[in-house]
Amino acid sequence: MTTRAKLTLYSALATALTTLCLTPLVKQNTWYLAAFVQIVAVAAVGAGLRRLALSRALVVPLQLLAVLYLLMFLTVAPSMTAGVLPGPQAIDALGTLVADGVSTIRHYTIPAPASDGLRLILIGSVTLIAVLVDALAVTLRRAAAAGLPLLALYSVGTGLNSAGRSWLWFLVAAAGYLLLLFAEGQDRLSRWGRVFRGTGRGGDGTGTLSHNGHQVGLLALVCALILPVFVPHGDLGLIGNGSGAGAGTGTAGRITSLNPVVALTANLNRPDNVEMFSYTTDASNASQMYLRINALDSFDGVEWKYSDQPLQPLQAPLPVPEGLGRGVPTTPVRTDFTISDSLSTDTLPMPYPADTVTVPGRWRYEADARTVVADNGQQSNGLKYRVDSLDVEPSPAQLRTAGPAPADFARRYLTLPQSLPPVVAETARSVTAGKSNAYDRAVALQTWFNSPEFHYSLRVAPATGNDAIVRFLQDKTGFCVHFAATMAAMARSLGIPARVAIGFAPGSSQGNGRYVVHSQDYHAWPELYFAGSGWLRFEPTPSRGNAPSYSQEQAAPAPSATADRPSAAPSASASAAPSASSACSAQQRRAGDCADRNEPVVRAAEPTPWWLGWQALVSLAVLLLVLALLATPMLWRARQRRRRLGAGRHLPGGPSTELTDQQVLAAWEELIDTAWDLGIPPDETRTPRRAVQRIAESGRLDESATAAAGRVALATEQVLYAPATRPQPALGADVRAASAGLRAAAGRRGRARAVLLPPSSARLRWRFQDRAAAGREALHRLVSRLTGPVRARLTRRRR
Repeated sequence: MTTRAKLTLYSALATALTTLCLTPLVKQNTWYLAAFVQIVAVAAVGAGLRRLALSRALVVPLQLLAVLYLLMFLTVAPSMTAGVLPGPQAIDALGTLVADGVSTIRHYTIPAPASDGLRLILIGSVTLIAVLVDALAVTLRRAAAAGLPLLALYSVGTGLNSAGRSWLWFLVAAAGYLLLLFAEGQDRLSRWGRVFRGTGRGGDGTGTLSHNGHQVGLLALVCALILPVFVPHGDLGLIGNGSGAGAGTGTAGRITSLNPVVALTANLNRPDNVEMFSYTTDASNASQMYLRINALDSFDGVEWKYSDQPLQPLQAPLPVPEGLGRGVPTTPVRTDFTISDSLSTDTLPMPYPADTVTVPGRWRYEADARTVVADNGQQSNGLKYRVDSLDVEPSPAQLRTAGPAPADFARRYLTLPQSLPPVVAETARSVTAGKSNAYDRAVALQTWFNSPEFHYSLRVAPATGNDAIVRFLQDKTGFCVHFAATMAAMARSLGIPARVAIGFAPGSSQGNGRYVVHSQDYHAWPELYFAGSGWLRFEPTPSRGNAPSYSQEQAAPAPSATADRPSAAPSASASAAPSASSACSAQQRRAGDCADRNEPVVRAAEPTPWWLGWQALVSLAVLLLVLALLATPMLWRARQRRRRLGAGRHLPGGPSTELTDQQVLAAWEELIDTAWDLGIPPDETRTPRRAVQRIAESGRLDESATAAAGRVALATEQVLYAPATRPQPALGADVRAASAGLRAAAGRRGRARAVLLPPSSARLRWRFQDRAAAGREALHRLVSRLTGPVRARLTRRRR
């Protein structure tokens, strides 16, 4: 195979292996076969164009045209003229698919459904990468630079995928890239000519340098995988998810992959109001039970965001909610959740405050936000779990007499950026003028935001920084993010600890305590802290959700506003529908005595272990194959040693103390290969006696080992040079004695290398090359014999 053919083959292989990192992004990976066809087409077209000796400037454009046609034929063939010719309809169909793919990317989380548009974008992107890699590595002969497009493809795949096994994709992608570098390195080395002497078969030294290059590449790959485990590093997102969440029981950093405000905005603007999850609850006021995902507790003037808090092992029950005293009445609530495939998040939707969470898989707990966070890349889609929570019901009188917040709360939850415009605090003081306590000020803020002055609109940019808050106070138009962020900032300016919660409104009631939550139920609201009651929800967004009963002057359970969506506020008929709570008490539910009544029972199913997935099985097969390939030189060398030394002990016909010429040469080869494995390469220009002298000096052999090696050399010279040979005495013991002396002087590292990566295993590769050359020669003779008469006839006709 020519060097250019090798580079073409390895370029396609490197692209195909790197493309595997995109497979976790999509639910169905049927697109990968089409992408592989495109990669093969890029390699074939490039090889054909280069055979035509075209200018380099023409190869890449022609490649792009050819693979673009093939891509259109694979995706929009029905729209092509006569099914084969691209025309305006085909281009329009292609544009429609691209728009559909972009919509899928915007509206779905990972893993996304494999829509036709998304398949087109994936296949097209991989095709472009394949063209760039082929152009750099083969056309321009710059294989090292071809790593840049491969790195871009790998970074996209592992950056978007939060599953915790990106080391596997790194291993596969790096292996493909190293093969490409080795192919180019052999080509460059072969152009140096016969400069180096020693261990190469032809005396040019390329065999040793290539072997050393393979060792360096393998060592670099192993170090890239192992060193990050022991060396402190910043999270670049290339290997691992950077979460720091391990399998132990200690703490770890928060796992976040998507800005929650972006996710909320994208789902509120979705044209299709898809179901996110459903739940069944025994709460008496389920229409007021908001479901939190997390809380944004840090405001830097640019945005509200998560602060980096430690994670703890999930325990049952969870610690007592922060700030909740014994004097505030609470009601236990049990809720069973079923998450659909449309919701993929690393934090569980739950009512606040949760008391016990029963969930399959590996999850951790954050105490400050009181959330349950995935460990090791697990996602919520398709999950079933149970949450026991508390419905906190403080009275306005208790909230009015609440004491000051602890000092640590003041430092954390009252902090405002110095760049916050003064108008925010001034407006807060104006709205709450005359209010003497924190509770009345909070209610005044909520009432002010719910006044007719403010309007709900999704057309406002989803920003939460200083400028966005000032603009919102001026225009008085926005959606839940603006109301929640502004009220939280104003509450902090009044000395009330506040944060912004992200989650879902209660959803639409289906009767019997069952609710369904859709994408347009995504919601944001402020949470304010009151000593004795803890964190409490407020609802400043007009026409969305329900204001809690404790935030109204008349502590009635009725909602303060009617939602403009069925999922935001249940209708009167829905609230009047008979529920399981009227026939079965909460205590009976918790005891499990109501399972046969109208309430559906949701049982949490154990997810399929990751090691049973097809990716893990394929990875295991690849790993076993790699280990087998790595072990082949060691096993072959051990077999050779047994065969050669066995010949020194026994003849084929039975026990003997004499050796034939062949067996003497086998013993000599074993001595030379042992020295080679231990760092003394062979020199075929020396006689056996001179070779042993060199081995004894380089290997620092003692007198007995040198004498043993000398006897092997003497027997070999008699076989090679004596006019008449005679049977030789057994040499197995001499070879072992000399080998033991060489191993003793080589040191531990040299002995390990001789066993695991014996350089003499190059003879195995030479043997395969010789057999392949012999096979090609035999095939050539066969073809010549079969076509000889035809060629002879044609020659006679020409004459």
